[in-house]
Amino acid sequence: MASTSTSTSTHPPTLGDLDLTNAPYREKDTDLTASTDSRPVSAAPFSEAETKKLLRKLDLHLIPFLALIYLLCFLDRTNVGNARLVHLEKDLNMKGLDYNIALAIFFPFYVAAEIPSNMMMKRFRPSVWLTVIMVSWSIVMICMGLINNFSGLLACRVFLGIAEGGLFPGISYFITMWYRRAEVGFRTALFFSAATAAGAFGGLLARGISEMNGVGGKAGWAWIFILEGLLTLFVGAFSYWAINDYPATAAFLTTSERIEVERRLSEDSGLSEEFRMKYVVQALKDWKIWVKMFITIGLFTPLYSIALFLPTIINNLGYSNNTAQLMTVPPYAVACICTIAGNYAADKAGQRGVFLLGFQALSIIGLLMLVSNGIPHVQYAGTFLAASGIYTLVPLIGAWTSNNIGGGLKRGVGIAMQVGFGNLGGAISGFVYLTKDKPRFIKGHCVLIALISMSFTLTTFMTFYYRRENARRDVICAERANAPGGYTDEMKWEDREKGDDALFFRYCV
Repeated sequence: MASTSTSTSTHPPTLGDLDLTNAPYREKDTDLTASTDSRPVSAAPFSEAETKKLLRKLDLHLIPFLALIYLLCFLDRTNVGNARLVHLEKDLNMKGLDYNIALAIFFPFYVAAEIPSNMMMKRFRPSVWLTVIMVSWSIVMICMGLINNFSGLLACRVFLGIAEGGLFPGISYFITMWYRRAEVGFRTALFFSAATAAGAFGGLLARGISEMNGVGGKAGWAWIFILEGLLTLFVGAFSYWAINDYPATAAFLTTSERIEVERRLSEDSGLSEEFRMKYVVQALKDWKIWVKMFITIGLFTPLYSIALFLPTIINNLGYSNNTAQLMTVPPYAVACICTIAGNYAADKAGQRGVFLLGFQALSIIGLLMLVSNGIPHVQYAGTFLAASGIYTLVPLIGAWTSNNIGGGLKRGVGIAMQVGFGNLGGAISGFVYLTKDKPRFIKGHCVLIALISMSFTLTTFMTFYYRRENARRDVICAERANAPGGYTDEMKWEDREKGDDALFFRYCV
């Protein structure tokens, strides 16, 4: 068996060089070990039936817990919208734009945490870092139930933003460590669908917990924060053992399965997975990532606006507080189904752009129904279309971004840049729906329509760009009499540091 010391070979390792019992192949981040050799793994591929069985095994052991984590995250982030209907503002003496400020102050700190967090997850193990994130935000959430003034709410929202900031980009990055690019979208949708479940579950849970008003001298809204925080802390206590770090260390995989997962990832990318700061610089200078960032902020602003204000919007259609809490459930349930189905179809089609455009159009139609019609039933139907479109778009744009960034660290930083900038939309969302605009909130709906339209335009541009660039690279390969699939491991190894600029790399359109 080959030595695991630092390699200086210029040839990619073969299966005989691979020892999964030794340190360099136990983690995807080889910088954490004695070796800096992250070169591709060669092995005989599994059959189609064996591959399907392997993917089902990965899905079963990875996705459910990731979905649970994100459900709790989104529940704790947005439950302030439910608490508002249980006299949060009155008890904390909040007036004017105080509620909007409390929502918005969360996001700058949330964004600031994202890039450093993904770099830390690259440096440390996911099981360690994701556990730190969960325990931290659960403690902050419990503290939110103990406050007695507006200043305390602001302070807790700041720390909640810092604590939660790394979770979504971290999980998005984590999924790319296990699945090929064409498989990422559906898995991202599976865990993100928990956000829609959080919306539905949150309304039901808040309705029940609000009945504890006065228990222990605490208001109903305080118990919403405390009990949901305790639930997260309970799950976080087990997360270290529930999260599998890397394919090569996964106890639930056999040795041959570990080799196959590594081989599939190497075959799909063939780019550097090393921890070097030059890849951070590559991400910061990549104009394509910046365009995706603007697409994302145009989608995340409506996402948070609906998540934070849907109870208020439905309440202002003429329904009581308790009824409004319950009526948030059906739109989220439908959105959950659309999120999974839409991203599954995108994975099967091997395309993202056309699906993004379709669901962006659906979102705009839903919001136009809210703007153009004053009939409550029609407006309520509009919330179904708007939520179904917007929630489906989030994993779509996340997968499109991760699919089109080459190299491990650059991909991690690029995902954090995209999600981080997009989450600034959360700060904007706090001021989209203002009290003075109720009951119709027409100005707020129009703002969201304009933002989604911006994303629609940029998505169209990037779809055409990726198609043209792929065609250009095909022409160059043809001139060199070398089809994209004809690249040998040696040729990929030579270009591994070029990221998605490598000639053998093809963009997902």
